Amino acid sequence: MTEASPGPFSLGALRAAALEGREPPPLRSVARLKSYRWFVVGTVCIGAVMGQVDASMTQVLLPRLEVEFGARLASVSWVAVAYLLALASFMPIFGRLSDMFGRKLLYTAGFLLFIAGSALCGYATSLPWLIFFRVLQAIGGALITSNSVAIVVMIMGPEERGRGLGLQSAAQAVGLGAGPAIGGFILDTLGWQWAFWINVPLGIAGAILGWFVLPQTASPPTHERFDWRGAILIAPALTGFVAALNELHALGPTSPILFACLLVGTVCAILFVRTEHRSASPLLDLKLLTKPAFLLGNLANFTSYATLFGVFFLVPFALVRIYQDTALAAGLRLSILPVMLGLLAPAGGMLYDRLGARLPTCLGMLICIAGLATLYFFLDGTPANLWLVTLSLAVIGVGQGLFISPNSSAIMSAAPAGETGQAGSVLNVMRMLGMSTGIAGASTLLSLSLGSSSGSTLDLPTATLVAASRDAILLLICLAAVAGLISLIRPRGVAGRDAGAVHRDQIVE
Repeated sequence: MTEASPGPFSLGALRAAALEGREPPPLRSVARLKSYRWFVVGTVCIGAVMGQVDASMTQVLLPRLEVEFGARLASVSWVAVAYLLALASFMPIFGRLSDMFGRKLLYTAGFLLFIAGSALCGYATSLPWLIFFRVLQAIGGALITSNSVAIVVMIMGPEERGRGLGLQSAAQAVGLGAGPAIGGFILDTLGWQWAFWINVPLGIAGAILGWFVLPQTASPPTHERFDWRGAILIAPALTGFVAALNELHALGPTSPILFACLLVGTVCAILFVRTEHRSASPLLDLKLLTKPAFLLGNLANFTSYATLFGVFFLVPFALVRIYQDTALAAGLRLSILPVMLGLLAPAGGMLYDRLGARLPTCLGMLICIAGLATLYFFLDGTPANLWLVTLSLAVIGVGQGLFISPNSSAIMSAAPAGETGQAGSVLNVMRMLGMSTGIAGASTLLSLSLGSSSGSTLDLPTATLVAASRDAILLLICLAAVAGLISLIRPRGVAGRDAGAVHRDQIVE
């Protein structure tokens, strides 16, 4: 029996049963309110804040985990890398499943899984178990992230959709900026476990509100097929390459395990590309990458986020190990970067509306390179120069803020109007892959430059730590330069309001 057959055991019947039997309507007392749509947006914002707080807070946590578990740098970095890889792998999968089985159902389940993963992370007795629970946590996060924008679009009318999505983006910016400071405070007062347990009450609130506030999903089409082959191949394809990069220092360039990772990644990537090209309903429509503007925009997206999260990974280690900052002080300094990014992102969007993508993205990367160069010269362990290190983080945030919004808008505008969902999935996968690659690359180069047999940053001379940090910063400067060069050669788009009119309401998390 085919997927679209009308029998009682067809996939279409299962979808209908899932929607009719498991998705309750919102509470009548809430749904009758004139401001009901804003209750929905507020509920979605809980997930937006929680996810960004967790993502940015983890970066401050890594130096402490190196001490707690006596682990090498490459191993500790997997706490962040595994989470991002799982997000990249599962977001497109859950986006498709949500179209088929209901957004409210899977969104609420995402909170429950995120809560369970967060609680278990706090109880982890070893680093491998912590990494495993982070993957579980990320699967819940992927369920939340892949549905949140669609829920806001579904409930808001065209005239208010931009305000709803803008409020959600503001919530994300608040979470991203507050995460390092919250993480630093928790580490200095309560212990590292509470950096994960803090998600539990917030997640419980999000799950309860989601169940009683969110609207039911409209009945989906029954003719859609799910790309099971693509879903099976995407995770090993992404993980193989990043694992090889992250473990290069620990395993050595001639390690059979390293070659096995590269082989698995290469074979799975080739099979994934062939599967997606042949599938009638692909998990990711890779044909979009044949459009030069879309391809170049996503390459710039990848390298810019690799730069950003390379900084997020490196700076806490530098502040804690070189300058002897407390976790709270390091978190507060690091928070300056996402705060400036959030403040400048609207300006980047305005420049895109007036001038197109090329000028603001090139300008953003030039400013980012200037900030990284300042960080390179003044991250020298001298207390008198610490304010210049902090200033450099602010400058990097300004550059990234001017870059990200125009680049994302250019990517979405390059896709046909009927494929914005697929374009958003590709954009998100490239973004998450860039984040994990940036962390893995910075970790590997930092370990190689330290020359420590233990692969740890503990008990090393300040001069050695400064030199290794500067080597990693040079890598990040090169990545930012690549993003700027790609932006310079991208096809010149149409400036003004018409450039993004079709995609104005398609905001990607």
